[in-house]
Amino acid sequence: MPNHGVGRRPSKVAGVDINGASAIVTGGASGIGAATARQLADKGARVVVADLQADKGEALAHEIGGVFVSVDVTSTEQIIDAVNTATDLGPLRALVNSAGIGWAQRTIGKDGEFDSAHSLDAYRKVLEINLVGTFDCIRIAATAMSRNEFTATGERGAIVNLTSVAAFDGQIGQAAYSSSKGGVVGMTLPVARDLSAAGIRVNTVAPGLIDTPIYGEGEASEAFKAKLGQSVLFPHRLGKPEELASMVVELLTNSYMNAEVVRVDGGIRMPPK
Repeated sequence: MPNHGVGRRPSKVAGVDINGASAIVTGGASGIGAATARQLADKGARVVVADLQADKGEALAHEIGGVFVSVDVTSTEQIIDAVNTATDLGPLRALVNSAGIGWAQRTIGKDGEFDSAHSLDAYRKVLEINLVGTFDCIRIAATAMSRNEFTATGERGAIVNLTSVAAFDGQIGQAAYSSSKGGVVGMTLPVARDLSAAGIRVNTVAPGLIDTPIYGEGEASEAFKAKLGQSVLFPHRLGKPEELASMVVELLTNSYMNAEVVRVDGGIRMPPK
């Protein structure tokens, strides 16, 4: 049933009360983004599911009483459309940046030819989506948040970015991906400082190996995931999207969490390959 946040009381320690407010989740149609959208809706937020996967996004929005907006994060116009949709639902108090892509290619090829070196077009595309797209969403959403009335704790909104442990432990072939995720880590503190005067907090979550649809389905997939999980320090399994989502919600609502990068990875440190 649609969730309109009626009758819910904010936590006594909450900084940003998302009950009755709007929230945007980019990449919200699946995986960690979808789990986060559900948990925000459970807390009374009116969630804008911003994604390119229309079928999944619309189904999820219907499930949680939210709104789906088709958003390519490389398009400022589409980001603004999502923000305007959110502010029509209620004051925009939360942004979760979960949209992103992966890419695997070594810096040089094996044949010594220039043409075999890492594709610059691919490198630029990964950074354009994962890094520039994240920053564009931040600057547009934060501008809208800056118009909000202050909460009782002096806040106007909160932002959480999803990055990756690849920002710290990039593996062979992850030059583009790690660059993009490392850039999000690097922007966290200066952007939090920029937005502090406006009463907007910024944090980043770095997931480890998470059980999302990227691994496929079936017995072979389950066996592969079980083997992969053995590399996690403890517990010896892949993380669940819901576990990541709970950290995202905590960072959105805990008023003393700001400018932090939090690894949620079971203690894993990725090997070179």
